[in-house]
Amino acid sequence: MCGIAGVLFADAARPVPGDILRAMGDRIAHRGPDAAGFWSEPGIGLVHRRLSIIDLAGGDQPIANEDGSIQVVFNGEIYNFQQLRSDLEARGHRFRTRSDTEVLVHLYEEEGERLVERLRGMFAFALWDRRERRLLLARDRLGIKPLYVYRDADKLLFGSELKAILAYPGVRPRLRPAALEDYLTFGMVPGQTTIFEQMEKLPPAHTLVARADRLDQAPRRYWRLRMAPDAKPTQQEWQEAIRAKIDETVRLHMIADVPVGAFLSGGVDSSVIVAASAGLTQGPLQTFSMGFAEAAFSELPFARLVAQRYGTRHVEEIVTPDAAAILDELTHYYDEPFADSSAIPTYLVSKLASRHVKVVLSGDGGDEAFGGYARYAHDLKEAAVRGWLPRWLRRWAIAPMAQVWPKTDWLPRPLRARTALTNLALDAGAAYANTLSWCRLPLRRQLLAPDVAAGLNGWSPERRVEAAFAAAPPGDTLAGMIAADVDVLLPDDYLVKVDRASMAHGLEARPPLLDHELLELTARIPSHLKVRGGETKWLFKQAYRAELPPDILERPKQGFEIPIDAWLRGPLRDMFHDAVLEPASSIHGLVDRTAVHKLYQAHQRGFGRHGSVLWSILVLARWADRYMRPRRPAVSTYSL
Repeated sequence: MCGIAGVLFADAARPVPGDILRAMGDRIAHRGPDAAGFWSEPGIGLVHRRLSIIDLAGGDQPIANEDGSIQVVFNGEIYNFQQLRSDLEARGHRFRTRSDTEVLVHLYEEEGERLVERLRGMFAFALWDRRERRLLLARDRLGIKPLYVYRDADKLLFGSELKAILAYPGVRPRLRPAALEDYLTFGMVPGQTTIFEQMEKLPPAHTLVARADRLDQAPRRYWRLRMAPDAKPTQQEWQEAIRAKIDETVRLHMIADVPVGAFLSGGVDSSVIVAASAGLTQGPLQTFSMGFAEAAFSELPFARLVAQRYGTRHVEEIVTPDAAAILDELTHYYDEPFADSSAIPTYLVSKLASRHVKVVLSGDGGDEAFGGYARYAHDLKEAAVRGWLPRWLRRWAIAPMAQVWPKTDWLPRPLRARTALTNLALDAGAAYANTLSWCRLPLRRQLLAPDVAAGLNGWSPERRVEAAFAAAPPGDTLAGMIAADVDVLLPDDYLVKVDRASMAHGLEARPPLLDHELLELTARIPSHLKVRGGETKWLFKQAYRAELPPDILERPKQGFEIPIDAWLRGPLRDMFHDAVLEPASSIHGLVDRTAVHKLYQAHQRGFGRHGSVLWSILVLARWADRYMRPRRPAVSTYSL
């Protein structure tokens, strides 16, 4: 696990200043505190910051082929590198190191750009081919590892984090209004775009080939998860296949030359990972948990059950409201405004784990693989009702009712009639987009500053969710929801959260349940075996009934969120007032101060639960303090 960055000039003879490369590397030094590597020749420069995990003595980067004509900098882990290395050695390739990185240069010599199709793991890398004078950028299938790109007429810049690109002299970020609406809608900026113009993400499962005379090439997709249910295997056959594939991927994820531990939340996914990995370490597996003093939010008792069952060396801590003081640290590490409140406990549990190990396994991906989110069960019930209602009734009767029905945000979601009526009036994809939205129309437009709203030109954040949903087989609502989550929330919320939180502390987090071969297997499991009778992860739980305590398997799913509604009415009130409502706040050019104040007062008086939206505004304010002072970046017009 590392950080990478680099420069490709349009002028192939232009030298790359070493101080610029060092500055880019310094900005992401936390991702690789063990070593720094730099390489350049006219027109191209590569940067690497190393966190030493495999081949501690010989794995420094960049790594080249035999004659130095190919250079690579790499962030991630290739779990099948040993098999690939054996195949390449049989073809005559000679290796100088034991690292997985060196496999990339030799595999490229054999496969070219298609080498990514042979890789099993998490990765973002940049490979320079001197003979072809081309730069190959690549990102793993699920987007576990990040890669950002900036392009103008003179250069292409890339980096594991935006701060590496912002370190380049003269790069002046311009805010993207549509990204602000995306942020208010989902609590993060999804898709290829970022909060800034000219800066983009290389999408998951994509490569980008750039040359000095063609810096504007479009990315190419090399993989897509296809939901294709297979009714032939029996339940027992599915369970055996799941267990065998998880055992295999956990074993591969345990490969390291440093100690490996595991995050243990007390949920099914992390518990399965602990069960599968506990016998693969020389001593007791080390596990790490973070809980809350508020019992309704804390999973620590369940984590202890699993830790005791598998004899792990377990360490835990409590998150308290004063932990929100790390918000300024989070804005530094996340670069873009990021309002998933579970970033705080994730950051803290990563800090805790980093005191003991360099690598941890996580349970990320289990909900997408096996149908685990509570919203899946709820929306499937709505879909069943929708199927009984004629389209004309939903359009001409239910939709108008939803518009006039009073909001009841303080009630549990199943009792919020307005949300249910809205979803019933919509098609399935649009209904799921509405479910995922933190802040819906018209409120989010009211919250945006008028100048920002004027630059939106009809933008609709929900379209991305609807398009991803539509890629699933028609009529399979659960498959559509999973497809949307894999495309939208997984890469730009859940995986960003873990990557930045762990790398801030020089910790490598590995998610075995996001192995692409495992996901291809689970994409074939019929939806009725994933969510059955309102129970999520039904088949997955059946497969592990012998390994996990009933209290783990049978309890309702619990998220990792902080008790934000209560904290904003109590210990975070002063922070919100100072950061958002004060006249000098940097956020006032982005949001409408009057609308925000009205929403804040309603929350304080108990007229609704607006904690998520207010938290996103607080995070935006803290982000603006870092990135918009002393000189506020210009706001540009967004064109669709």
